This record gives sequence, structure tokens and C-alpha cells, in this order.
Amino acid sequence: MRYAALLTLALLTPALAPAQATTTPTTYYVDCRAGNDTNPGTSPAHPLRTLAKAGARTYRPGEQILFKRGTTCTGTFAPKGSGTPGAPISAGAYGTGTGKPHLEGGGARATVLLDGVQQWELHDLDVSNTGPATTTARRAGVLVRLSDFGTGHHYAVRDVDVHDVNGADFKDPDPSGGILFAAQGATTPTGFDDVTVSGSTVAHVDRTGIGTSSTWGRRPEYPDGPGTRFVPITALRIENNRVSDTGGDGIVIQNADGALAEHNTVDGFNARSAGYNAGLWAWNSDHVRYEYNEVSHGHGTRDSMAFDIDGGNNGNVYQYNYSHDNEGGFLLVCNGGGMTSDGNVVRHNISVNDRNRSAPYGIVSVVCGPSTRTQVYDNTVVTNQSGTAMVSDNGPGNVTFRDNVFVSTASGGAPFADPRNTYDHNLYRGVGSAPASDRSPVTADPAFTAPAPTGPYDVQLRPGSPALRAGVPVADGVTQDWFGNAIASPPNIGAYQGPGATPRYGTGLRAS
Repeated sequence: MRYAALLTLALLTPALAPAQATTTPTTYYVDCRAGNDTNPGTSPAHPLRTLAKAGARTYRPGEQILFKRGTTCTGTFAPKGSGTPGAPISAGAYGTGTGKPHLEGGGARATVLLDGVQQWELHDLDVSNTGPATTTARRAGVLVRLSDFGTGHHYAVRDVDVHDVNGADFKDPDPSGGILFAAQGATTPTGFDDVTVSGSTVAHVDRTGIGTSSTWGRRPEYPDGPGTRFVPITALRIENNRVSDTGGDGIVIQNADGALAEHNTVDGFNARSAGYNAGLWAWNSDHVRYEYNEVSHGHGTRDSMAFDIDGGNNGNVYQYNYSHDNEGGFLLVCNGGGMTSDGNVVRHNISVNDRNRSAPYGIVSVVCGPSTRTQVYDNTVVTNQSGTAMVSDNGPGNVTFRDNVFVSTASGGAPFADPRNTYDHNLYRGVGSAPASDRSPVTADPAFTAPAPTGPYDVQLRPGSPALRAGVPVADGVTQDWFGNAIASPPNIGAYQGPGATPRYGTGLRAS
């Protein structure tokens, strides 16, 4: 009886499945000087040699492709395969020494091309793409491209240096530039989620430094946009990068929702493009926050301003940024025709010696189609440049300027050419008559800590400044200024919210 019971129990108990074998992700090594494409590439002693061979493989989740430091590889690295959440595929560097491996595209569409893949990370690479001079060939250093893919998840580019990319002057939907993300296609709604570009440099590229673009931009706020629906790029972070000498835009965010651009430096942009470009801006994007960025030396007056609230921008915020020495000025408010741009804020920023001498522009330009509910407050704008308007408006209004300092130290000043927008409790000096709409203007010397500011610390206020505690409170939840001071109560006029300060940096240079 006991045997029969045990037999019955055994028959009723399901057999245990055999243990699943686990495979450790493989690391592949590429030495473009001493490797051999007949090698397996799975150890530093037996590396592959070419980008073509390294890109021919379909990689599995968690695998790595490492390029040897101190070597140069030519061609395109266009790998296949996608990672999975928690197990991305990565490409980076190995070996001793401080130099990053150099990948040179030689005029290809892109030097590093991640096409139709997701869950990828790039790090510690030096990338260029120089070919014959062209007006037709699109080129990029790093191009991440999805076409009729759906949503691609998790892309990280960190500590990658991109330079010397001489692509033609194309912005979108198939752009040239340094580090680019492009969502394309016409049948399957396509976009990106979880994208980070950090700690990287982009120098001497045409045309865009760092940018996103999409053919999936149509929505009520942009009824004539491309595609049949809106697929926003989500969880986009662009932080701690340095962009210099771009032919066109410095950093441009398109088709995003909830993006963050912070602690970036853009120094020199719009150097060679025939189009309209800005230092740091968005198009058809909502709830983008730009903070602690420095933008300077924009070239030309066909735009070329540091910051831009453009078409289809809603709920975007520029705060704690510093712009200086831009030929196109500090700020553009320019909604596209037929689009909605609403509820944007520009606060606690500092502009030093920006200008725009090309009418109808100024240091601040309100042009194009009208936006709605644009708030510009607690900023300090000072210039030593002659022949520029402080604020210029060629038709649209709907911008409220409150608690700002507007100062010109130039001969002839920087007058206002703006009869349409609303002003309240601003300080004016050297700008001609205050706008008529400002019923509580302060028209006096702000008593900066330097008489002729050349840097942000120069616009602090000395004791006795008429701007101290002379502003109107704004209930926005902001608790500190650019300098780290608590917001005064009542607030100061301008970006500086601390108590009366004494000069600390006589040259006007920012503290190191």
C-alpha cells in the first residue's frame, strides 16, 4: 500500500524543469592598428581590426565593444542588436593611456550609426567625420536613428568627444551635426524614451551641435506638423556638455516633453549656416527646463540669440542661465504661424553685452506669430554695445516683463522699440524712455558692483541700490537666485536677490 501511494504521488507530481544555462555577456575588443579581423575579438590579445567587422555582428544584451586607446579607426561603426532593460549594449574604450580611441568617418553618413536599435550606451570615444567639402552630403559624428520603429528606449552618450564634422547645412528631418537623434518614418509612430547626453564635447561641426528631430510632430499645437500624430521624445536629459564652433544651432530640442538641459556651455554657434539658428532652444516641445547653462558668441543677426521660445513651445522654463557677447541677442520669442506657444517663463537669467543691431530684432526680440502668457521676470540685462534695441517688437504682444533690470552703458543707449507688450516694476538705465505701460518704473543707476559689467558677478547690487526690495513678488515656488541667495522679501528687481554687496571681482570675471 505504501509503495502504491508513493507511485501515485510521483505520477501526480510534475517533473522539475532542467536548470536554464546562463551565458555571460561577451566583451569584444577592437585594435585598428594591430588587430586582425580573423581573430575572435574576445580578448585584448586577439582583437578585431576594423569598424566594418566590429559593426557586422548582431550584439546581445549586456555585451560590450571596446576600442583600444591611442588608435584611429576609419569608416562607420553601425552595429546591430539591442539590449534589454538593465542589460544595455555598450561601446567604449580599453587599454592604458589617457587618449580616447579615435573613430573617423571619412565623409560617411555617420561615424557611429545606431540605426533601428535600442538600449545602447556610448562612452569614452573620440569621433570625427571629415570628407570632401560638400553642400549636399549629410554627415554626423554620432547619429541615432529610428524609422517606423515604435518607441526606442534607453540611449546614453557620455564622455564622447565629437569634432570636425563637415556635413551640409541640413537641420531636419535628416540632419547633419555632432550628436543627433532622429525619429523618422511614415507608417509606425516612432520616438525615443530615456535619452541622456552628458559630459561630452562637440566642436567645429556642421550644422547642429547636439539635437533631436522627428517626422512625428503633428498635434493641435502644431496642426501643420509632419506625420500623422505627435510622438514626443520623453525623459531627455542634455547635461554638462560643451558645444563650440557649430555651423548652426548649438543645442536644439525638437518634439520633446519634459526634457532637461542643464549645466551646458555653448560657445560659438551659427558660424556657417544660411538658416536661422540659436544657442539653446526647442521646437514643438513642452515642459522643457533649461537651467545653469552659459551661451556666448553667437554669430550673425539672422537669429543667433542665446535662447529662443519658438513654435509649439508650451510650459517651458529658462532659469539661472548666463548669456554674453551674442550678436543675435539674449532672447527670442517667436511662435510659428498657426501654432500654439503658451505659458512659457524666462526668469533669474543674466545677459551681459549681448546685442542685435538688425531691425526688427533687439537684445530681446518679440517677433513672428504671437505667443500667449509669456512671463519674463527677475532677469538682469546689461549691455555695452551700441546700435542695438533693448527690446524690439514687430507686431505680436502677450509678453509681460516684470522685475527686470535693463541697463545700457553704451553711447546712445539701447532704446525700447516695443509699444505692445506689458511692463511692470522694471529698472531702466541708459535706454531712453521707459515703456509707457510700466506704471511703476525705476529709472536710476542700479548700483552694480562694477560700473561696466563684463561678467555675472558684476551685476550684484551695492548697498543703497534702488533695485533692492523694490520688486513685486511672484508666487512661482522659486527659492533662490543665480548666485544661490534666497529670494528677497519683497524681492529685488533683477537677477540678484541678495543683500547689498561689495565689489569682489574687480575685473568682472566670474569666480572660478
